[in-house]
Amino acid sequence: MNLTSKGRYAVTAMLDLAMHASTGATPLSDISQRQSISRCYLEQLFRKLRKAQLVNSSRGPGGGYRLARPPEEISLAHIIDAVDEITDNTGCQDDLPCDMNHQCLSHRLWLRLSQEIHDYLSGTSLRDLMQREGIQRVANRQDLRMAQPPIDGTPIQLQE
Repeated sequence: MNLTSKGRYAVTAMLDLAMHASTGATPLSDISQRQSISRCYLEQLFRKLRKAQLVNSSRGPGGGYRLARPPEEISLAHIIDAVDEITDNTGCQDDLPCDMNHQCLSHRLWLRLSQEIHDYLSGTSLRDLMQREGIQRVANRQDLRMAQPPIDGTPIQLQE
């Protein structure tokens, strides 16, 4: 599987959203700042995530995004599928011929690998990731970094 930045960023942003769910709706600007992902790019991803009913949005003061379902009900495969990420390693599509109207020599190997990866992603939820010690440490470090004012003394704006 060759995940592009689209799939990686979507999973990272959704994990950030899940980690901060207890604080209410999360503005994209907060995710952008914590994860160093362009807000414009996040807007594109979250449009697709909202269409897939993985997130809800609200406008105005206190607005932002929330998970549409509990984190244990959102698999990584849901997220990757929502942003149109391809999980096929064969170089062709599904069982279509890839070598002059015949399957290539290694077609079944790559097809099986694609299925194994998809099965792994389907069996891994946001809750599973949230409970990993290393991920909790990173999230705590990011939160501390955002809470500290920059060197010039001006406070960081946390709202959109």
